[in-house]
Amino acid sequence: MKDVKVLGPGCNRCQVTAHMVQAAADRLGVAIALEKVTDYAAIAAFGIAATPGIVIDGKVVHAGGLPKAENIALWLSA
Repeated sequence: MKDVKVLGPGCNRCQVTAHMVQAAADRLGVAIALEKVTDYAAIAAFGIAATPGIVIDGKVVHAGGLPKAENIALWLSA
């Protein structure tokens, strides 16, 4: 199971990003534990200045703006 965190204040882009990650995981058949991190101190601890951010298994894979669906699939498949 992959540990996935979506970092952001809970804005619309952050919610869409979380939905995109879950949809990609479902499509790929990849089990994930999805957590939405909204605490600014916790977000800053990952070194993210622009949200939404995505962290998979402790590694920052995306920061700022909506990610591309094909990139999410690659990150979850790795």
